[in-house]
Amino acid sequence: MDALEAFILGLVQGITEFLPISSSGHLRIASALLGQDLDTDLLFDLVVHFGTLFSIFIYFRERLTKLIFSVFRVLKAPVSSFKNWDNDYELRFNTFILVSMIPAGLAGFTIRDQVEGVFANPIGISSMFLFTGIMLYATKFFDEGTKGLTLKNTFLVGLAQALALLPGVSRSGMTISVAVFLGIRREDIANFTFIMMIPVVAGATLLDLLKLQTTGVPDGMGLALIIGFFTALVSGYYALKYLIILFKSKGIFYFAWYCWAIGLLGLTWFWLLGRSSLF
Repeated sequence: MDALEAFILGLVQGITEFLPISSSGHLRIASALLGQDLDTDLLFDLVVHFGTLFSIFIYFRERLTKLIFSVFRVLKAPVSSFKNWDNDYELRFNTFILVSMIPAGLAGFTIRDQVEGVFANPIGISSMFLFTGIMLYATKFFDEGTKGLTLKNTFLVGLAQALALLPGVSRSGMTISVAVFLGIRREDIANFTFIMMIPVVAGATLLDLLKLQTTGVPDGMGLALIIGFFTALVSGYYALKYLIILFKSKGIFYFAWYCWAIGLLGLTWFWLLGRSSLF
């Protein structure tokens, strides 16, 4: 992988990780077009995901600091902390994050490889883009929500996040769409759906790190890894920033047209033109 390819793939990862258009789907399709194989370039895939993970830390640094201090406060005095549940926003938020992790965590540790094995091909990915577009466009028909976060609705949003195991299904697209369907306030959606990604993405990254023990680290990738990491970090930060602004003001259903276009183009290129087999 040369420097230009690393820059392109890092940019694709950074922009698409947060925009509701599936980073995994874009990375795999872009890799197929560039002649790269992300299954063999696992280290690069891991590094660019670290880049976008760091961009979440940077963007939400103040809120994350409060959430971390809340954890220490609860550990110091758990009984009194939970007695103050109704008045402790950070405690409730951390609890909702833990609840949302359950579906994606169980799916990630049990069926992740099987699901990716079936759908991680250009035809399957293109089909999932069409599904993502349907979910995004459906948000157009729901009024702005007024409900706060609860144990029930955050668990349901966590179920939506588990769908992102399917390459071509957008993590942010699914979680934001389902949160809109549930009538959650946009301010809460914007904060929760991105912060809840941190433990799940970190867990998936850890699994990939364990895989590197068997695949090894390719030689001569130092420059590509550095370029990919920082490109993903910077582009991810700005993609996250402007998506939140757009979502709060206008919504996300506009991205449906893009997902449908990518899905149809992918099906045409890889299937109808015979550029890839179905499985």
